[in-house]
Amino acid sequence: MAQLEDGTEVFKQAVTSTMRAISGNRELSVSFGRGKPYMQGNRARIPLPESGLTETQLASLRGTADRFALRIRFHDEAFHRSHRPQSGVAQDVFDWVEEARIASIGSYLMKGVQNNLYAQLEQHCIDHGFDQIEDQSQAPLGEAVGMLIREKIVGEPGPPGASKVLEFWRDYIEDRIGDRLENLRTSIFDQEEFSNVCRQIISDLGLSDDWGEENPDGDSEDAEEEEMESEAGDEASDQEMSADGDMTDAIEGEVPVDMDAMELAEAEGEADEAGAPPDMMSDKNWLRPKESQYEVFSNAFDEVVFADELCEPLELDRLRGVLDKHLQSSQIVISKLANRLQRKLMAQQNRTWEFDLEEGTLDSSRLTSVIIDPCSPLAFKQEKDMKFRDTVVSLLIDSSGSMRGRSITIAAMCADILGRTLERCTVKVEILGFTTRAWRGGQSRELWLQQGKPAQPGRLNDLRHIIYKAADMPWRRSRRNLGLMMREELLKENIDGEALLWAHNRLAGRSEDRQILMVISDGLPVDNSTLLVNPSNYLEQHLKYAIDRIENHSKVELVAIGIGHDVTHHYRRAVTITDAEQLGDAMTEQLVDLFDEESNRVFRFQRRREVA
Repeated sequence: MAQLEDGTEVFKQAVTSTMRAISGNRELSVSFGRGKPYMQGNRARIPLPESGLTETQLASLRGTADRFALRIRFHDEAFHRSHRPQSGVAQDVFDWVEEARIASIGSYLMKGVQNNLYAQLEQHCIDHGFDQIEDQSQAPLGEAVGMLIREKIVGEPGPPGASKVLEFWRDYIEDRIGDRLENLRTSIFDQEEFSNVCRQIISDLGLSDDWGEENPDGDSEDAEEEEMESEAGDEASDQEMSADGDMTDAIEGEVPVDMDAMELAEAEGEADEAGAPPDMMSDKNWLRPKESQYEVFSNAFDEVVFADELCEPLELDRLRGVLDKHLQSSQIVISKLANRLQRKLMAQQNRTWEFDLEEGTLDSSRLTSVIIDPCSPLAFKQEKDMKFRDTVVSLLIDSSGSMRGRSITIAAMCADILGRTLERCTVKVEILGFTTRAWRGGQSRELWLQQGKPAQPGRLNDLRHIIYKAADMPWRRSRRNLGLMMREELLKENIDGEALLWAHNRLAGRSEDRQILMVISDGLPVDNSTLLVNPSNYLEQHLKYAIDRIENHSKVELVAIGIGHDVTHHYRRAVTITDAEQLGDAMTEQLVDLFDEESNRVFRFQRRREVA
């Protein structure tokens, strides 16, 4: 009995932390009890797992929690209600298409969530007897459309019950809207575009009459009044979802990809991938902890490794080829950024003049005085080489699971072009990455289990710190290594505090006059094996401590770029971007500012005032 209770507690902790992570709502209250699951305001209730549940049933509960969390993250009720049909089958189609989109986003971002959502849909079909239906009248058209769209986007067939529903409707639906299903995958993150496609689907299915009195074009005065009333009342309205899967969700226009791959632990300590919470603090958090109680259970399994040691040469060449193709498609934009940075650096290296010389270039500013007084001597000037401080720049790139896809691709492209540009300007560059060796705690966690699970063990995963390019390594020898970033199997979890100190220590031991550390991340540190047995802010507190050590006790200049994650709450010098496409511009802007003496004087003055 005690073992069952322990397993239930682990399940509760894991589901709660994962829901908060995926939703981005750290204040979300999650309770567990009997009855239907529901979501109301800032509170969620998930069914309590009972003894004897199968793996599929347990995954279904996790899928329900994941759906709620995704709903919070990507839900825009006002938009959805203002565009939703008044009644009838069209309304069902609209709701289920939205549900398919939300599920597709979760499946795209995280494999573990995809498995959970599959199990939840399977359980929904069983509960409604879809695997036993024998007539088309028993198969809802709205759900059939949603299931088919979900199948097309995810690229995998649904559970048996869903396939049974589609048996009666697949030909009918594909004959009418088949062409519209081909490119839906590219628009799942665009609320307006996807809603427009849904309207066209409803029209193609002959269901336009179900729009009711609403003007489909949304330009009537009545429609505008209804939309305003809906938006005004939305904040106070209770948002509920019943177990039958009805979801009236809509996705926000831009999705900040700040979910790091996290694991949802089961009763036995197993885990699935999930996401990391973004920083939700409203105030600047620059008063760092001066001390840290951070512990490492074992560092015997950690590794610092060169990129070419993690991949076979032929595979590394292939991955580099993939990166080169991406670089070709963005060459114009990237070249513009690189040239801008290079001009700034060259100007820093040679931009001052010496005046009142006896020879050199004629000083035209003194010609007036010569004309007025011919006895005045001619004045000459000469360009003077300004001492450019010997500089090294280190790029520390988050290589966690949430960076998978466009984010890590853009990061690799920017690292490539900035590395080449800075080297041309005689600025040494180091390119580093950080992740973990395993999803489920690795050998450190296994050692902890063997030793009887001592309380408060500290960090329980095995670190993997990657050197893509060392500062003293010529670019021609390291360019191939950046292709490793394109390998999805590399991207796991992220423990930022230790990575930050590691990168800092590599810089601090160098002889350059100026040392710059640029961190690129899309979320807070997350390692579920560690957070389940330590305080929930354990890794975040150590990150704050590490930032304090660098910003207030080191000559290394620290700057951070957050992708969809507000890093300005943690770092004094930081910028947040909402889309990975902005990364190249942000990195260049930050480096340009760092090399701009006037900008640095202003920043140092502001920093002295903050410290005072």
